[in-house]
Amino acid sequence: MRLLVLLTAIAMPLVAWFSNNGTFGPDNGTMSDRYPTLLVAAGYAFAIWGLIFLLDLAYAAWQATGERKRDDTLAHVAPWAAAGFALTATWMPLFSMGLFWLCLLVIFGAMACLVRCALILSHDRTPQEGQWMWAWLPLSLHAGWLSLAAFLNLAQVIVAYQLASTTEMLPWSLVLFGLAALMLLMLNLRMRGNIDYVIAALWALVAVYVKQSGSGLPGAQVAAWVALGIAALLVLQTVMLRRKYPGGLLPNPARAPG
Repeated sequence: MRLLVLLTAIAMPLVAWFSNNGTFGPDNGTMSDRYPTLLVAAGYAFAIWGLIFLLDLAYAAWQATGERKRDDTLAHVAPWAAAGFALTATWMPLFSMGLFWLCLLVIFGAMACLVRCALILSHDRTPQEGQWMWAWLPLSLHAGWLSLAAFLNLAQVIVAYQLASTTEMLPWSLVLFGLAALMLLMLNLRMRGNIDYVIAALWALVAVYVKQSGSGLPGAQVAAWVALGIAALLVLQTVMLRRKYPGGLLPNPARAPG
């Protein structure tokens, strides 16, 4: 299973490279632009994938070497991480090919797997040395980004298949914003203020604000401020949760590297 984690971590950037070069069809940016929504983020935000892939590769190598190979917590995480990585890699060609319903199942599945990893690591009472840096950080960052990306994907499916109004998108977009906010706040609470998870979510929410504040779609300005409001709530909740732990906004010292 540890080897499978490593192989699927390698697969993600490889599939991304082929996808961005048009191997499977139009690249993700082109496909996304065909179905504008009030939840889409500014293009620069997707650069976070490069960091996520790099950190996931580091995690995959770390967990497969040394004493970590015999750690029960990391063994528990491994199948979820492998599944999450595999689903992340699978989503990219599916999106390029326009298989949006299948994309939706895959991205929510990937999110669930990575969130499960973050939850397990957040509640580990006997972490391996360096676990925060090499496991909690990469998997939480990946989970946080997918927690917003899944809802962005859902909005595009609604527009692509005209499941709701494509001219007055604000009402149903507010419902999606509400669901995303509820999930983010509940998961952050369960993880007792997971800073890495929150950072990725904030990156996405601010990018939604940037994109929508400059958009001409009806309701875009409201959507922009709603995204910023959710970000503010998430920051406030995290500050309150982290006050319960030494180090304030720093990670739990028990998980710090070294």
